[in-house]
Amino acid sequence: MPAFPHSTTYSTAHSTTATVTAAAVPPSLSLPIIEAAFPRQLHPYWPKLQEKTRSWLLEKRLMPADKVAEYADGLCYTDLMAGYYLGASEEVLQAIADYSAWFFVWDDRHDRDVVHGRAGAWRQLRFRLHAALDAPTAHLHHPDPLVAGLADSVGRLFSFLPGTWNARFTRHFHAVIEAYDREFRNRVQGRIPTVEEYLALRRLTFAHWIWTDLLEPSAGCELPEVVRKHPSYRRAALLSQEFAAWYNDLCSLPKEIAGDEVHNLGISLITHEGLTLEEAVDEVRRRVEECISEFLAVEKDVLLLAERLDDGTVQGKQVSAAVQACLANMRNWFSSVYWFHHESGRYMVDSWDDRSTPPYVNNEAAGEK
Repeated sequence: MPAFPHSTTYSTAHSTTATVTAAAVPPSLSLPIIEAAFPRQLHPYWPKLQEKTRSWLLEKRLMPADKVAEYADGLCYTDLMAGYYLGASEEVLQAIADYSAWFFVWDDRHDRDVVHGRAGAWRQLRFRLHAALDAPTAHLHHPDPLVAGLADSVGRLFSFLPGTWNARFTRHFHAVIEAYDREFRNRVQGRIPTVEEYLALRRLTFAHWIWTDLLEPSAGCELPEVVRKHPSYRRAALLSQEFAAWYNDLCSLPKEIAGDEVHNLGISLITHEGLTLEEAVDEVRRRVEECISEFLAVEKDVLLLAERLDDGTVQGKQVSAAVQACLANMRNWFSSVYWFHHESGRYMVDSWDDRSTPPYVNNEAAGEK
């Protein structure tokens, strides 16, 4: 399967370019500035990445063999990561891609637990994931594939940078697990959060700081706290993630309305701000476009920060280069996320037999009859 089969163009790290069939992007979802000002790039390891992540999903029993064969490539999970973490070593990118694929499978399990009212199963999984995150090596052979898969993927991620980075990642992901629990309870109760409550929860369920943390092993350097907490760097990182989360909300709104979801910026705007569906779509789109324009402005400030960090010392030069690499990949996130939503079978709701049940989810394998 060729990379980016439906996009307009793509570039590898060696700047070779291919022109292929353009994706059909609905006018309400089209962002010309992304297509024009955020060139799409692809890590040259992508073909091998796709193959190995497919094998990993099978080996870890995270998806049934028939689902992997029919849907794994079309879901484009590896395309998303290969378009984001440019410059990462092959080993780092593979660990990130496997973790990302695990995350999508976990999200699907969470959804099915909600839909089928499996509160006890979700509670048990939640506690086991916390335990596996704290002690990956002790959970590599856990009977639940999701627990073992998390242990394997984070254990590999923890091998690249010092323990301080590992502790930060662990802290951030514990918060993500707890946010998923809050989402579970909201959905079971049919409770739609207010806009502000939703935005705060979304930053956790979308794992904003996890994907930002992973910029560092991709750059081969743990950034000093003074850099990570610098207002310009932090703002650029947040904007890249907010764009992704809100654009996801824009694209997945039909799927989530069909599935009686309660967590979507559009749904919160309709419920608590009294907007019509059309007005909510316009407002989410406005926020998405604002993320892009703000990023383009703050990007310049981060480049100035990187310039100042290069103080003539070896360490200064290394940190400066790492900041530039992280910023470049924040920029890559915009285009990678944009095209992912128009190429991945995860969002092609109109092609599903049942708009509330993704065809790549195996209910029986999850214990349902």
